[in-house]
Amino acid sequence: MSNARAAAQQRPRRILTVMNLSSSLSRRITHLAAATLLLAPVALPLIGSVPAAAQAAASRTVQGKVVNKGEAPIKGAVVHLKDTRTLTQKSFITPDDGEYRFGQLNSNTDYEIWAEQDGKKSSVKTISSFDTKNTFTVILKID
Repeated sequence: MSNARAAAQQRPRRILTVMNLSSSLSRRITHLAAATLLLAPVALPLIGSVPAAAQAAASRTVQGKVVNKGEAPIKGAVVHLKDTRTLTQKSFITPDDGEYRFGQLNSNTDYEIWAEQDGKKSSVKTISSFDTKNTFTVILKID
């Protein structure tokens, strides 16, 4: 029975130790929170400037020309740019010179691009997120 009594006496000590550890941890968390609040006015302006720079670096442009078999520019062709993740599309109607441009594209997204006019369609080209270029020039030929 003396072993059982000794074990029973040790249990409260273990609980007390956990409680002491818990209050010590609580004090440390409180000190950490206070330090965070003191540093926030200094750190927030620095953090706020990073996303703008990251967005500028992440922006891509796709530009090019829609041409026919003879390489002549096509006026009035509709150029489609499809985001393959969200399936949203942007469209552009070409002017007299057949040129188009899509800007501010996400570099972490794959895109498909093609042109259509009078029921005819160019081949579909892919802009890969794995390609590190920021500017793509794509010539779309409608036969």
